[in-house]
Amino acid sequence: DCHQYTNRSCEECLKNVTCLWCASSRRCIEYPVRRILPPADMCELRSARWGVCWVNFEALIIAMSVVGGTLLIMLGVCCCCCCCKKKSKKQVSGGPDKDDERAAREQEKRRMRQEERRAEMKSRHDEIRRKYGT
Repeated sequence: DCHQYTNRSCEECLKNVTCLWCASSRRCIEYPVRRILPPADMCELRSARWGVCWVNFEALIIAMSVVGGTLLIMLGVCCCCCCCKKKSKKQVSGGPDKDDERAAREQEKRRMRQEERRAEMKSRHDEIRRKYGT
């Protein structure tokens, strides 16, 4: 079925999805479904077209490798970031937080001021008692 498009155009050949266009020999051949890539004796990868005429198998393999590698690297980076984030959260939750430390310091200052005021009030009351003899 694909052989009838030999020596015609790539577009005509690739209208049938089972066909493979070999640009160097201008042949339209049946795609070898038992193999992922067409064998070199059938058609070189740089000349083989399937699906669309503007992408050859060589460029397709390179592009898919780059995209796949990029996705794997991104996945690895995301996993590392998530692991580091969890570790830092565990370390922070194990010790006092900066906000907690600040709140504790402020509370301690308030307690000290209150004690000073109490001592001041006590000394005033003692003076008044001594003055009036009670």
